[in-house]
Amino acid sequence: MEGHEIDIVRPVYLFLHGRMDLHDRAMAALTKAGFSASMVQLAVPTKAGERGDYAAMAWRPPNPDHIRVQKITAVEGVEPVGMEGVWRGVKREDLFEVPL
Repeated sequence: MEGHEIDIVRPVYLFLHGRMDLHDRAMAALTKAGFSASMVQLAVPTKAGERGDYAAMAWRPPNPDHIRVQKITAVEGVEPVGMEGVWRGVKREDLFEVPL
């Protein structure tokens, strides 16, 4: 993405907030932004990313129209709670947005 260097060997955790109907559009948007499709995986509440990885969040639920791309800056061990799970302990920095 213009103005942002992407490390294409880092995983990208995709948050669709239950909107699996947006999966193909989200994948197309992320690859157009420069991410490798093979590095994109659906985020799950039981496994968080690591520092330096990316989070891509369909925003704003329940009817997202873009994806917020964030870089994971820190990961703290936490007790998983609800749908957020272990991601509660993940700190992220906004990088850019891509339209859905």
